[in-house]
Amino acid sequence: MISASALAAAKAAYDIERDCIEEMKAFFDDDAFSEAVRLLKDAPRIGTAGCGHSGIVCQHIAHLLCCIERPARFISPAEAVHGASGFLQAGDVMIFASRGGKTKELLPILDICKQKGVSVITITENTESPLAQAADVVLVQHVNRETDKYNAQGTTSTTALCVIAHALQAALIEETGYRSEQFARIHPGGAVGERLNGAPQAKG
Repeated sequence: MISASALAAAKAAYDIERDCIEEMKAFFDDDAFSEAVRLLKDAPRIGTAGCGHSGIVCQHIAHLLCCIERPARFISPAEAVHGASGFLQAGDVMIFASRGGKTKELLPILDICKQKGVSVITITENTESPLAQAADVVLVQHVNRETDKYNAQGTTSTTALCVIAHALQAALIEETGYRSEQFARIHPGGAVGERLNGAPQAKG
């Protein structure tokens, strides 16, 4: 058995992240969220970019969008300034995720987006940051605290970012009328694919 303090820290993580998700509702802006959904619905292509934990979630966001047939890809900040930003064209949308809104690796990509006529959605806690101030839409990423005792690891902040991503996908499914039959066509693999495509379910 691990120490009592370790067990207490583990259980507290559930409470911290639960509280964060509940508190996030107070920061939900109907107008900003609606505009973000409109941009994503109409975009020919969507890029996502972030660093560290935010970058990992941005890969998840791109995959979620592809799952509802919104053409999207994660653009590595390192590769973006070496040609990968050529994926983006006028009328497209770029999603930046940066809790502090000052991630230096993202600022050159922001400049490229502005030069090319790409709309920008920034998800951040800092609405006064460069990434927020230059964005067309800002979605607030509220974080109460991280789950580790030093309040330093990207834990609760990662969960908060995921929740915003999941909310966007849920709204886009409604706005686009996306159907499970469409998902079945592009997701024939795994248990989900079997269920969607009517494969017989194994019994007990």
